[in-house]
Amino acid sequence: MKKLIVLTVVSLLFNSCIVSKKKFDDMLAQKVKTESELNDKTTELDALNKNYSKLEGDFNQLKKDTLDLGSSLRQNQKKLAGLEAEHDQLNLMYKNLLNNSGKLNRDLTQQQQQLLSIQQNLEKTRRENDSLSTSLAEREKKVNELEQVLANKDKAVQDLKARISNALLNFKESDLTVKVKNGKVYVSLAEQLLFGSGSIEVDKKGVGALQQLAKALKDQKDITIMVEGHTDNVPISKKSAYMQDNWDLSVMRATSITKILVNGGVSPKQIVPAGKGEYTPLVANDTPQNKQKNRRTEIIITPDLDELFKILETN
Repeated sequence: MKKLIVLTVVSLLFNSCIVSKKKFDDMLAQKVKTESELNDKTTELDALNKNYSKLEGDFNQLKKDTLDLGSSLRQNQKKLAGLEAEHDQLNLMYKNLLNNSGKLNRDLTQQQQQLLSIQQNLEKTRRENDSLSTSLAEREKKVNELEQVLANKDKAVQDLKARISNALLNFKESDLTVKVKNGKVYVSLAEQLLFGSGSIEVDKKGVGALQQLAKALKDQKDITIMVEGHTDNVPISKKSAYMQDNWDLSVMRATSITKILVNGGVSPKQIVPAGKGEYTPLVANDTPQNKQKNRRTEIIITPDLDELFKILETN
């Protein structure tokens, strides 16, 4: 009886959604535009992720180079001390030879040549040591700057996570989770908090959660927000001209959530809706419980990395 009622409601909703050809064309054009913008933003996000990975690689290489320079500096300092001791010894020998008889002149000439060679080597080592000291100081300064920026970024991410968690305290852990991963804040919202089965309209409870999230994010101007819709692998029961599969469903759900966040004060320039359909499951779609876990929306908040890029560009 319950299933019959649901089918009747769905049928009425479907019949009420019949639109004119012009409106259908407009909706189709909007869908194509949204998909094009999604592709552009996805490409931009991939580029940011690659830049972030390159940044971490460059940072690790910079730390390694700094350690190598420190080792070279210590070796040269040790070599310099040895050369200075050898120089002092030969200089003393040279002075003693000056007081000896003429038969020692050949030895004196040889010692003079050795002394000159050692003095030249000593001067060269001193110059190398000064250069290494300067380079090491510059690299240590750059490493310290990078570490400070990374520390500030990590603190900002943790502060943002705390702000979001506090804003969503009224909701159950089974409905949403907030965590930090790879330097980003992930807010995962279960389907039952936001949508009815197969629906793209956010229910009242979900709207409340998204409005609280928007309030926590709207003043953050140095972040990028990706709204990702996810489904299980069960095909949609009712297809339409604008929704053929789970991919379409996930994109439209992400767009619905994005509009609520924007209406709540989040800048549309900072947010990108995306749909991944059934293709990024958390767990295998082999039980009803697992399918429920996979039906979710993930809001991924990424901090601005411009400051890090500027430091690396001056390397």
